[in-house]
Amino acid sequence: MVGGKFSMVPYRIVLADHHALLRQGVRRILRERPDMEVIGEAEDGVELFDLLNSGKLIPQMVILDLSMPNLRGTEAIHKVKAMRPDVKVLVLSLHKDKEYLNQAISHGAEGYLLKEDVDKELLPAIELIRKGNVYVSPFP
Repeated sequence: MVGGKFSMVPYRIVLADHHALLRQGVRRILRERPDMEVIGEAEDGVELFDLLNSGKLIPQMVILDLSMPNLRGTEAIHKVKAMRPDVKVLVLSLHKDKEYLNQAISHGAEGYLLKEDVDKELLPAIELIRKGNVYVSPFP
């Protein structure tokens, strides 16, 4: 937000998750915000890197599933950061195990959001990360 109003230039986001229904839900939530735009989607890590390597998409954030096929989430985080260190990474995960969280953060992710919290926490997580903070879903 700039001066209490949404910025005219949308925050560019790429989604990577092998569940089409989840991508659809995330896209629906993001449509509520005129200052955010989904500019690309991938079903797995290989497709994600095809998108990023195409040069057609310049995301500011990648939201990715930690358990994607064809390229593990931690490897995908590492590759995103190696290619584009300025791109923020928000991990979506079913795993409530802190070991997964630690791996994601140690590989460079700025956020770790449990999939069960997406409906309530996606937008606050993105906002925190956008401002340079780290977001972690509350763990039991």
